[in-house]
Amino acid sequence: MHMPKVTFIVNGKEQTVETEGGKTLLEIAQAHQIPMEASCGGNGFCATCKCKIQKGQENLNPRNDREEAMGAGEGERLGCQASVQGDVTVELLPA
Repeated sequence: MHMPKVTFIVNGKEQTVETEGGKTLLEIAQAHQIPMEASCGGNGFCATCKCKIQKGQENLNPRNDREEAMGAGEGERLGCQASVQGDVTVELLPA
């Protein structure tokens, strides 16, 4: 079975990790000590985990109402709301 690969770009440095499908970007980042903020604990209320999807938008679940309400723009997702189903490249935005 293919394990999805998620490439995180933090301050211009890339780190690629393999993960089980169905986990959120935030869960994956936390499991691999990647510094994705989540002031609200991953409940979609603070937007500190907002990130830019560079590649693989089609490998994430569709955006939800909470992401729209929190101002995630075109190509942006909340890490706590974006579940991974395939390979994704994501850039963490400065807080």
